Formats: sequence, C-alpha cells, structure tokens
Amino acid sequence: MSIEMKNDYGKIDITNDVIAQVVGEAAIECYGVVGMASRHQIRDGLTEILRKENYGKGVIVRNIGDETHIDMYVIVGYGTKISEVAYQVQSKVMYTLKKTLSLTVDSVNIFVQGVRVTN
Repeated sequence: MSIEMKNDYGKIDITNDVIAQVVGEAAIECYGVVGMASRHQIRDGLTEILRKENYGKGVIVRNIGDETHIDMYVIVGYGTKISEVAYQVQSKVMYTLKKTLSLTVDSVNIFVQGVRVTN
C-alpha cells in the first residue's frame, strides 16, 4: 500500500516501506531506545536488535480510509522510564513525519519488546 498526495505539479506516492524507514530512523534517535525489534520475533528468527536496513520489520503502517496508524516494536535501555521513552518516541515520530513527508498520523502505538542493559 502507499499514501497518495496531490499538489499543483502532479501526484506523489509514498510507500509504507519509506514511511517505516523514516519512522525507524526517528525512533532510534530518541533517548532510551536501544533499537528496533522484529514484530514477529519467532517467525522471523530475529531475536536481536534490527540493523538499519531492517527497520521496516519493526514498524507496521496501517492505512484505514483516510487515517494512518503506526505500530512500532522497540527495545528500551535498562533504567529508563518506559512510559517516558514511549511518549518521546511518539512525539518524535509524529513531528518527523509531519516535517519530512507532510503526513499527519492519527496514532503511534509503541510495543516494548524487551529491555537491554547498555554500556
């Protein structure tokens, strides 16, 4: 699926993979986020933190009518307040999508898949 935008010059299609990549990059920049996790850890065989090129496996972009919803699977650092980290990720993702893609998101759902001790 993709999101279609029209302007004076023509039509722009933005695929969900692009949105997932932008969202993953934004989430990693937030304090307390160690990395992205796979949404299906057992099926994908990925129990580790996803690398940069695989952020799309940790993000689901759902388009329901005119609404856009994002589900993210993250791993947070030990000793951080999980609710605050999740709030910061939500804020950063919504801001980044508005700024870079001119896309308004209706919800950003954060699923914490694990806690890691970082050095």
